[in-house]
Amino acid sequence: MNKLTGFIGLGIMGKPMAKCLLKSGCRLMVNDLDSRAVNELVALGATSGSLSEIGEQCEVIFTILPNGSIVQAVLFNEGGVCDTIKTGSVIIDMSSVTPVESQTCATKLEGLGVDFLDAPVSGGEPKAIDGTLAFMVGGKKEVFNRIMPYFEVMGSSALLIGDTGSGSVTKLANQVIVNLNIAAVSEALVMATKAGADPELVYQAIRGGLAGSTVLDAKAPLMIARNFVPGGKIAINLKDIKNVMATAHEIDVPMPMSSQLLEMMQALKVDGHLNDDHGGIVQYFEKLAQVEVRRKGE
Repeated sequence: MNKLTGFIGLGIMGKPMAKCLLKSGCRLMVNDLDSRAVNELVALGATSGSLSEIGEQCEVIFTILPNGSIVQAVLFNEGGVCDTIKTGSVIIDMSSVTPVESQTCATKLEGLGVDFLDAPVSGGEPKAIDGTLAFMVGGKKEVFNRIMPYFEVMGSSALLIGDTGSGSVTKLANQVIVNLNIAAVSEALVMATKAGADPELVYQAIRGGLAGSTVLDAKAPLMIARNFVPGGKIAINLKDIKNVMATAHEIDVPMPMSSQLLEMMQALKVDGHLNDDHGGIVQYFEKLAQVEVRRKGE
């Protein structure tokens, strides 16, 4: 980790992850369209570089970007990373994309003598800040072992699932489970509130039982406090669920619950909630029931 490392994408997740690497002593060259985010990292000791400069100067390059199309453009368009990348380098894409998009990257990079890992993350902004993310990784074992020290700085766990694309498949499964859990919490708390119960007390009563979960503890207090500041935007999760449905249809897997979730998110988009935290899914159910989940008396 002593060599200069590239880091492309300084959004809600990428910026705190890059900060964790800097705190560990890693030398970083960063790139993002948001100059303020770049300047913030430079003030902490990073250097700023163009995509081609990162390709030329960094043997290990991380990307965490909004979607697969942007990843492809950053890597392979004119002036991109691969214009100057060196044989023997490794690119680790931590974006949430489809398995096919990950496999496409790997194939193109293999022709350049460059290794690739798809390594999406789970945990949201709080765990990105704490350096306790979970990495789901697809690729070659020897490449995974080479990058493990970086994963250990940014996360509390990193597991090699299998070949290229396996990490992306796992992240899609993760997003199904997380977002459907949020929808279930939302529906339940809206029902309890409309029935006259205090949702805060309902949450406290059930969190120690079988209904208790990481999702419940992370999202119920924010719903009750009406705090929808994004740690994971509905926009990003909508994109992920669209990827879930596209992948599932390609392999003939029916996803009836996920398809309903997709339509809920589309409705929230129409209502202007796209940039809310995905805990804001509760607002879909609130609109139907004409009630807001909040502490009694507030």
